[in-house]
Amino acid sequence: MTIFNQNYAHPQFFWLLLIMPLLALWYWYKEIKSRPSMVFSTTASFDKYKPTAKVYFRHILFLLRLACIFFLIVALARPQSSSKEQNINSEGIDIILSMDISTSMLAEDLRPNRVEASKKVAEEFVASRPQDRIGLVVFAGESFTQCPLTTDHSVLKNLFGAIKSGQIKDGTALGEGLATAVNRIKDSKAKSKVVILLTDGVNNSGAIAPLTAAEIAETFKVRVYTIGVGTQGVAPYPFQTPYGTQYQNVPVDIDEATLKAVARKTGGQYFRATNNKKLKAIYTEIDKLEKTKIEVTEFRKYSEQYLPYALIAGLVLILEILLRYSLFRTIP
Repeated sequence: MTIFNQNYAHPQFFWLLLIMPLLALWYWYKEIKSRPSMVFSTTASFDKYKPTAKVYFRHILFLLRLACIFFLIVALARPQSSSKEQNINSEGIDIILSMDISTSMLAEDLRPNRVEASKKVAEEFVASRPQDRIGLVVFAGESFTQCPLTTDHSVLKNLFGAIKSGQIKDGTALGEGLATAVNRIKDSKAKSKVVILLTDGVNNSGAIAPLTAAEIAETFKVRVYTIGVGTQGVAPYPFQTPYGTQYQNVPVDIDEATLKAVARKTGGQYFRATNNKKLKAIYTEIDKLEKTKIEVTEFRKYSEQYLPYALIAGLVLILEILLRYSLFRTIP
């Protein structure tokens, strides 16, 4: 029973608490006026007499009366406890992240490199969409599903950590990366199906052409957002030599025409990420474009809690009356 954490049906009754300071002033004034006085030539004979505890404790009667008034006012304000229930209707969006992990993704025009920067921003994107099912496909010279569609984003986050460039045959199979993603999402019953395809190169591997995969995505009403990762011109790339890691500037070659065509055919958009900041901004933009619609209907149920306060007020009043006419009884 916490007074300050309650809801009240009639909180206007708390204005009555303003009379309590006035009552205290009235009691103090009455005490001053009611003190009897007698004139003596000397008080030496009274020095051995000390006031008893009863003299000091007699003020407890007034404090009990104030406590009774306080709890009575709280009871009149009708404290209530409430329980809240929510019905949440979510317009589900299923998303597959298809990420290039070819060795060219080790270039360091994004920090610490393209693949690590892409993983970090993708993880933040997943964390911002707790209502959606999200899956992960990785590709290089071939593709495979790292994680199927799931709402268990903690599992997905752990699988992001296992991604490393060079873990599968090298190359850039854009068509297969997209086709695998579409295959994972095509049977979804979600109202919106989305693939985010991220790469830094040109399609040079795989048996499926990117535009053929885009046609398949269009057939299954899958919208594809494509992201080209890499700075303009050249980018520093690490090479392992007998003398340690050496860096060499290599040309950045992204097939933007194909990526734009894939996005346009499926109703998506193409983005170019030349640094970490732009990559993060791209995911923020996609997040806005594919915002989950959530309808929340809230129900509240109130139960009355005034009775305990009324009982306390009654008990305090009874205690005050008993003390007034027993221990603190005065004789006229």
